Amino acid sequence: MKKRKLGVNGPELTEIGLGAWAIGGAWTFGWGQSDDAESIRTIRRSIELGMNWIDTAAAYGLGHSEEIVGRAIEGTRDKVYIATKCGLAWNSKKKIRNDLSPGSIRNEVEASLKRLNIETIDLYQFHWPDSRTPIEKSWEEMVKLKQEGKIRRLGVSNFDVELMSRCEKIQHVDSLQPPYSLFHREIEKEILPYCLENGIGVVPYSPMFSGLLTGKFDINKLARDDWRRRNPEYMEPKLSDNLRRVEKLRPIAEKYGKTIGQLAVAWVLKHPAVTSAIVGARRVDQVEENSQAVNFKIAPNDIQFMEELFPVK
Repeated sequence: MKKRKLGVNGPELTEIGLGAWAIGGAWTFGWGQSDDAESIRTIRRSIELGMNWIDTAAAYGLGHSEEIVGRAIEGTRDKVYIATKCGLAWNSKKKIRNDLSPGSIRNEVEASLKRLNIETIDLYQFHWPDSRTPIEKSWEEMVKLKQEGKIRRLGVSNFDVELMSRCEKIQHVDSLQPPYSLFHREIEKEILPYCLENGIGVVPYSPMFSGLLTGKFDINKLARDDWRRRNPEYMEPKLSDNLRRVEKLRPIAEKYGKTIGQLAVAWVLKHPAVTSAIVGARRVDQVEENSQAVNFKIAPNDIQFMEELFPVK
């Protein structure tokens, strides 16, 4: 699998990284129960297929995703780049809060290191902004953690240009993890140009829009506690229109011998600011299919059709 450099001074990441959100199992923003044994097989298969990095977060399953990743990479730590996130903390009642206070960040990094069973986190990211804490104080704590050798690189997720620029004044932002897919192209206006200009690597999540762009989506197959059942994009009246547009991609995908999902990932990867797409999987067959979303180019006329079908909002 081809690799791209993460920003100006980052590592070489494969064009697809394994997203470990769904393997966290049931929680407030979970995808229903997961099979831990199958999750471990999936992670190990992704490494066998050549993917060299995994993205997880402390909040996924309230620590469970990190624990599974830690178990799966045992013995192969030198082959895989680990990215995780902080900033969504929870209490004894499992209530989640946004917290990027320095004390919380430090507590979280220690807990993540323990769950992942590693000595250093390769890429540590803020999961979501915290309006109660000045971002400068949060970012300064990240710099200290890097100086202490607990993390190698510093990233952010779901940040806008204004927040990134404030961080950049203190220490270079190595990466941004934004949502990016045909359904949500807003970051093309300001965020992607800013990252390209400032050497910030971009590792988008949900390139298949959490299943809608797979060409296989069926709301009836979702677990009863799946977070998508509460999201308007996956509910009527939007759902039928969304699926109708997705189906119009099928002839294009078939022309390249690809699935709609693979086409959707390849479209995300075509942007020059993008380093690698985070593609989630919790079964071996899913990660095997996802791995085939690289090494082909979409013709300009097909790109035009796709972008007219899914215009920037």
